[in-house]
Amino acid sequence: MIQKKICLLGSFAVGKTSLAKRFVHGIYTDKYHTTIGVNIRKKIMQTNDCTVNLVIWDLAGEDEFEKVRLTYLRGASGYLLVADGTRRETLNKAITLKSGTEAVIGEKPFILLLNKVDLDDNWEIDPSLINDFVQKNWLVMATSAKTGQGVEEAFQMLTRKMAEG
Repeated sequence: MIQKKICLLGSFAVGKTSLAKRFVHGIYTDKYHTTIGVNIRKKIMQTNDCTVNLVIWDLAGEDEFEKVRLTYLRGASGYLLVADGTRRETLNKAITLKSGTEAVIGEKPFILLLNKVDLDDNWEIDPSLINDFVQKNWLVMATSAKTGQGVEEAFQMLTRKMAEG
């Protein structure tokens, strides 16, 4: 068995904790609790012919934790950038976080998650913008921690990418 550390990065209230809870425990709650520092969860996954012990670091989204968060990135094998599709500015923050993350840990496998796809009536992210990321070879997935849409697939895909590298 190999162990891989992944980090969930994004602005506050984009759904990082909800995505982690949905993936690890299969649960969702609409009660919002701000993450202070980091929450760590674990889940064992099978990918290809390899068993992977995922150590999931759910990092606080508040800007004042920026410098602290960067130290939490060390040792990560990959990461999930999370943006809230109903708040365009969270996508800008995700782009900024990607640059800061690469400065600390170098280029690692990552996936941009556009969360809250269940609220598509309130969506603020234009599909042409998403296509721009795809053209840059970013892997972009729509997720919903509430319904579970795309959550398992996102973690599985990132795990496969990390196991290959």
